[in-house]
Amino acid sequence: MRQTNETQVTEFLLLGLSGDPHTQKLLFVLFLGVYLVTVLGNLLLMFLVQADSRLHTPMYFFLCNLSLADLCFSTNIVPQALVHLLSRRKAISFRRCAAQLLLFLIFGCTQCALLAVMSYDRYVAICNPLHYPSIMTWRVCIQLATASWTSGFVVSVVDTTFTLSLPYRGSNSIAHFFCEAPALLTLASTDTHTSEMVIFLMGVVILLLPVSLILVSYGHIIVTVVKMKSASGRLKA
Repeated sequence: MRQTNETQVTEFLLLGLSGDPHTQKLLFVLFLGVYLVTVLGNLLLMFLVQADSRLHTPMYFFLCNLSLADLCFSTNIVPQALVHLLSRRKAISFRRCAAQLLLFLIFGCTQCALLAVMSYDRYVAICNPLHYPSIMTWRVCIQLATASWTSGFVVSVVDTTFTLSLPYRGSNSIAHFFCEAPALLTLASTDTHTSEMVIFLMGVVILLLPVSLILVSYGHIIVTVVKMKSASGRLKA
């Protein structure tokens, strides 16, 4: 892989989940069914929220953003995987692989940030119900949603840059059904320690921080609900 006479890789071969034609057909049916349910479910949810004025609240606003990110996330990966399940040559160009990696990280990281924002929204609604309207204003909601999408974009650009800036002159076979950073780094023709460390740090930021906020938020929610003396108030919370 480190020979100097090897040329730059212009495409990658996605080996997929199985080389057996029968298994590939079964996977095609399974993936297609799950994808259609995902698309229809997310589109229906977004339509209902827009159509019903009673759902024009911060919680459903964030839920729509989450559905949009999930819809884009699935559409970025599954259609290509479906095509490859029915194709003999499962090739993807370097540029398309780069685009898939970039979008995959944008939508995936955005979902992580949105889940943290939604946990904070529920924390305010249950632990500070009287101040909820003044805290979760539409301006704040838009700022939080924008910050979620921006954080996903920033992390994605950093990870993609450090992954694809490496030379790829050896093997071009990816043991996966889509392009992701760890699978690509194994094919790089140089030392990948720096890129791996950067990707690890970005993963800590976009994964551990949201998880920590979610745990803290729902920890406070549980404590607040347990301390409620009113059975009706506890049920509502």
